[in-house]
Amino acid sequence: MAFTSYMELALNEARAAADRGEVPVGAVLIDPQGQVAAQAGNRTRERNDPTAHAEILVIRDACARLGTERLIGFDLYVTLEPCAMCAAAIAAARIGRVYFGASDPKSGGVLHGARVFDHPQAHHVPEIYDGIGEASAADLLKTFFAARRHP
Repeated sequence: MAFTSYMELALNEARAAADRGEVPVGAVLIDPQGQVAAQAGNRTRERNDPTAHAEILVIRDACARLGTERLIGFDLYVTLEPCAMCAAAIAAARIGRVYFGASDPKSGGVLHGARVFDHPQAHHVPEIYDGIGEASAADLLKTFFAARRHP
């Protein structure tokens, strides 16, 4: 079976988040049959909810629709390295693979900071693939924050 990247869908969600004034992060969850199970962009400001990160939203949506707390065999595409909160949720949901675009040295929880999956307490460790669509994801973030610094 050939590899298909769904990062462009995640980037579209990130662009939509930026259009709403949210930090431009998008996520897409793919089921084991290769179908989109859920997709979302950040909605922390819109919902006044600090946990409404794109990753959390797709996990919640898919679990609710499927009636399960486990997403075994699912793939998650996200435009930015997941933070520690999202990494813990990914582990709890037992997501099989995580593909992310831009690294996040400041707030990342996978390759930086807490490195959630490196801890012996991690209940599950997904396969991690970084740098997928990295330039596009990084450009979205840089443009978003530059516009806020220099309106």
